[in-house]
Amino acid sequence: MSSGLSKSDANRYKEYLRSEIEAASMYKILAQFETDPEKSEIFEQLSQSEVRHARHWSEKLGNPIADVTLHTYTPKLIYIRMVCYLFGPQKILPWLARIESKEIGAYVHEVEGQELVEEERNHARILSRMAMGNPDNQQIQEVWHTRGNGGSVRAAILGINDGLVSNFCLMMGVAGGTTASGNFDFIILAGVAALIAGSLSMATGEYISVRSQKDIYEHQIDMERAELEEWPEEEEEELVLIYRAKGIEESQARVIASALMADPTRALDTMVREELGLNLQNLGSPWLAAISSLLAFALGALVPIIPILFSSGNISIVLSAIFSSSALFIVGGIVSVASGKNIFLGAVRMLLAGTLAAAFTYGAGYLLGISIL
Repeated sequence: MSSGLSKSDANRYKEYLRSEIEAASMYKILAQFETDPEKSEIFEQLSQSEVRHARHWSEKLGNPIADVTLHTYTPKLIYIRMVCYLFGPQKILPWLARIESKEIGAYVHEVEGQELVEEERNHARILSRMAMGNPDNQQIQEVWHTRGNGGSVRAAILGINDGLVSNFCLMMGVAGGTTASGNFDFIILAGVAALIAGSLSMATGEYISVRSQKDIYEHQIDMERAELEEWPEEEEEELVLIYRAKGIEESQARVIASALMADPTRALDTMVREELGLNLQNLGSPWLAAISSLLAFALGALVPIIPILFSSGNISIVLSAIFSSSALFIVGGIVSVASGKNIFLGAVRMLLAGTLAAAFTYGAGYLLGISIL
């Protein structure tokens, strides 16, 4: 440690060093998973920049700058790899942009960090533009809105979560009630029955939900198509008003509206997007959503069952609880990433909620089992 540093300064610099190394490691992972060569190069440059920042703090601590080594398999980096593999690097970007913004706030009030502020600002700007879908900031898109999947990704995430939590709690409740008798066959029977019933229920509900939503959308589109056929002049005037509301001059708006009305397909697509906020190519697939929900629920519900199938006695209950708790932590992190929230807070929140619910049902089952016996 550099002489003359107070303990508080040294601890703060160590935290900065840890944060910069972690950021460099995350950008390195994104560069590895990114399929676009240009974006991959951007991530690589960001990683190198964070390494320079880490060396800055290493030097301030009196350590050799060559000692800066990237991490590989910390819990957070394992999550990053998992999310990149499942969803792609794009899903990580809003979270990283917030991390960069926090570093800017920290360095603004840090005398030794002033020279890093501008670079961190550039990092945040680059990530924000990339998160919006375009590094050149030419077109703004909603990053976290899932496209082209008919609701299947949303259904899959919710299905795994529901299957895991519900079957974990159910099996712990049955385990509590059968502990005194030592008959563990009831636990397996309950778990498998819940897996089958829950999967079919989720699939049916998801199918009906998406099918009903799609029927409503298709009816609205049919009405818009009829209006374009019956009252083209009025619809063209609507288009003019829409573009004028966007700040386009009336003369130019009329040229655009006229060009669109000359092509009925484009006119319908535009009116559906502007008036109804719908995408003709992405109205949702009821079957895809149902199948995704069924398989996801079954996968989640299977986690508490597996240890009991391959072990016996009380150890099987313990292993089931360990497997389920680990899965809760992982799923909570994935759900948090998909919603743009902090990974670890979401993972811990899911773990606590699921384990508390399972503990409660186990206790209730135990008391009920004793009273029945």
